[in-house]
Amino acid sequence: MPVVVVESPAKAKTINKYLGSDYTVLASYGHVRDLPAKNGSVEPDDDFAMTWEVGADSRKHVKAIADALKDDNALILATDPDREGEAISWHLQEALTKRRSIKKDTPVSRVTFNAITKEAVTEAMKNPRQVDMPLVEAYLARRALDYLVGFNLSPVLWRKLPGARSAGRVQSVCLRLIVEREMEIEAFNPQEYWSVKASLATPRGQEFEARLTVLGGDKLDKYALANSTAAELAVQAVASRSLTVQSVEAKPASRNPSAPFMTSTLQQEASRKFGMGAKQCMNAAQRLYEAGYITYMRTDGIDMAPEAVQEARAEIAKRYGAEYVPGSPRIYKNKAKNAQEAHECIRPTDMSRDAKSLKVSEDDQRKLYDLIWKRTLACQMEGARLERTTVDIGSDDRQVVLRATGQVMLFDGFLRVYEEGRDDVVDDDDKRLPQIMQGESLKFAASLAAQAEKADAGGAILSDDKAVLGLQHHTQPPPRFTEATLVKRMEELGIGRPSTYASVITTIQDREYVRKDKNRLFPEDKGRIVTIFLLNFFRTYVGYEFTANLEGELDDVSAGDRDYKDLLSRFWRDFSAAISETSDLRITEVLDVLDDALAPQLYPPREDGVDPRICPKCGAGQLHLKTSRTGGFVGCGNYPECNYTRPISGEGAEGYERVLGEDDGDEIHLKSGRFGPYVQRGEATPENKKPPRSSLPKQGKDFLPGWGPNEVTLEQAVTLLTLPREIGQHPEGGAIQANLGRFGPYIAHQKPDEEKPVYVNLKETLDVFEIGMNRAVEMLAEKRANPGRGRRAAAKALKELGDHPESGGAISIMDGRYGPYVKWEKVNATLPKDVEPKDVTVEMAVQLITEKAGKSGAKKKAQAKKAAPKKATAKKTAAKKPAAKKPAAKKKAETSSDEG
Repeated sequence: MPVVVVESPAKAKTINKYLGSDYTVLASYGHVRDLPAKNGSVEPDDDFAMTWEVGADSRKHVKAIADALKDDNALILATDPDREGEAISWHLQEALTKRRSIKKDTPVSRVTFNAITKEAVTEAMKNPRQVDMPLVEAYLARRALDYLVGFNLSPVLWRKLPGARSAGRVQSVCLRLIVEREMEIEAFNPQEYWSVKASLATPRGQEFEARLTVLGGDKLDKYALANSTAAELAVQAVASRSLTVQSVEAKPASRNPSAPFMTSTLQQEASRKFGMGAKQCMNAAQRLYEAGYITYMRTDGIDMAPEAVQEARAEIAKRYGAEYVPGSPRIYKNKAKNAQEAHECIRPTDMSRDAKSLKVSEDDQRKLYDLIWKRTLACQMEGARLERTTVDIGSDDRQVVLRATGQVMLFDGFLRVYEEGRDDVVDDDDKRLPQIMQGESLKFAASLAAQAEKADAGGAILSDDKAVLGLQHHTQPPPRFTEATLVKRMEELGIGRPSTYASVITTIQDREYVRKDKNRLFPEDKGRIVTIFLLNFFRTYVGYEFTANLEGELDDVSAGDRDYKDLLSRFWRDFSAAISETSDLRITEVLDVLDDALAPQLYPPREDGVDPRICPKCGAGQLHLKTSRTGGFVGCGNYPECNYTRPISGEGAEGYERVLGEDDGDEIHLKSGRFGPYVQRGEATPENKKPPRSSLPKQGKDFLPGWGPNEVTLEQAVTLLTLPREIGQHPEGGAIQANLGRFGPYIAHQKPDEEKPVYVNLKETLDVFEIGMNRAVEMLAEKRANPGRGRRAAAKALKELGDHPESGGAISIMDGRYGPYVKWEKVNATLPKDVEPKDVTVEMAVQLITEKAGKSGAKKKAQAKKAAPKKATAKKTAAKKPAAKKPAAKKKAETSSDEG
């Protein structure tokens, strides 16, 4: 019985079923040898000799294979069909030869299969070969390069940048991408522009929207309406004219399916659709492959085996009908650069098996398989057929033209099964249009006021009849990378290979160079410092083109067209010289270079014209870049007399830093951070790394009146630092808290049996200091009753008292968790204990309301409720509402059972 060695026990179990009792199938459990993490594992002076060591965990697995060879003197190496798999086979052969378990008469062969199915495995056994040495040499070159870079460059980082942990041939280039994207975002200056749209109706009463494309006879580009004045004139120009349909053009269009998955596109799509990281995606794919459900998951290939194509076409006809099967199979050209990567695409091994019939327990595997199955079927389906319609509507004087676009799906084709996700939302104008005839006169239709109120761009202008709307926009900076878009960019630049993407992205997060927040990748200060250091002292080795060219040379090695030791020799000659030059530099010299390189980000010009390098705390010292074990920071040159510090990511660079005063022995500071100005109690110290801090409250996009960075007082700052504020204990257990978040004021509560807290947004910012138990419990109950829609209608009133005699607005007696209370507008007043709801009169209710309103400082709504006189053109800013003045909040808000 020959001994067959695969990589994992799961794979061994599956293959053993197919081969039967004629073979002994064992697992190597991945790599069995590696370079020891010590100096001398790769010797450049000895023709790049490499010292390998069998890992402690691998010794028992190598022994098990050696013991099996005592009884069965034949070895079949059946590790994965890629460069790494070839390397594992070579390592096994070398290790077993060294142990003398492989003798001169021991036949050793190598077999590969792209899918773990009985047919694929038995066919592979009929076609054995020897270990592919060019592939092994490409692996040796990569491993030596990674060792030489990491083992020689990392100590330089440790000595020159305390806190830096490592550098790597691919990881440092990947980190550079993330850091440079963040610097682009910080340097971005948004440009204002406006768009104008109109709501129109056909003679048959069907409504649609059209956008302004021509004004004054000139075609508008994206930024033509640069400000509100231009937008207001444009709105008036449209609203004052009669409009007629000038042309209706319908064109046929089609969409074809995307190619089947390869490694990088699978990672991208799993990230878009499921939020899976690259490592999570590959782990799930590995288990699907080992179970025999999909083909090999590390590949640059997008071609599909002819038998798989025919199987897919048959399944499409069976499930969806013959009209979904194209006349001839779709052929996708393989993008692989060499034989090592020229595997099939990632596809199901059995096209008839959908995700529902899969025998897996993990949700990740089921979702990923469903994605692969749908994409594979879709890639062999008919294209979607559409009809795209463009309608131009203009005035008789040709001064104004608006355009409406839409499309009709004539045949869904592959879209019935699958549509590829997108990294960024784009407007495809895929809405349906009503029947519109050339020459028809159109009327202005529905009000666009609701859209104006929701305008998140900051401003809106409406015509008198509210059927023409101008919207303010600002250009947006490039988005931060997700793991999907980072993989895509690395692939475009030719950096790394399918087998490395997941591990590289994981490594830079483990090193705390990068953090992931809401699926986006943010560079930490430590990562910035490392990148700027490498760009200034080792620019060649973090160069995109250099790294891509090196990948190309490694591909040449794997194809047998280049000598790997010659490649290593040329690399080491220049790299070792760069290491020697940098080793002689003092830390202060390195910091001076980095300080200059980072100056635009560290010390941007201040609005007040003050030198941005002047310390905002003492006003005398010069700011300098400094390093610590936790990364870089900016500090005052007058230390220890002045202990001012801030992170390197720009916090405090705007000059907001000032001391507001003292409270309870602590200095209360006003600072500026990544998310805007904030107040902080005391300074950060080694013992107190995160002192209490709180952002200044906002109202929409602006600061709450009286709470801006130039207005906030010591008393207000101390009040903010009491947050989060505990309102009280919920009757069903757990404390209710009020706080200010990045998206405004909210309350939060978690029952003992709930997995996560329930959050409810508050309309008024200062409610965080004033809301009482009754209202908080009521709002939480409403949110739990309607978690998807926010607040529901208020509970039924115990008694209706009619309108307020002076200010209007209904007065009701409500049944609260802590007893009955009077409710009028936003004022809620608890009834005295000796008063029954049925005995409450209007006069009594008004008195309670007046007393409660006086305590909280609330003004009667009638004063803020007067309608503004209509203007010919009403300009609105969506985020702003008529302001109801409130005094500064109290230091400690009451937590009684009163409604807040």
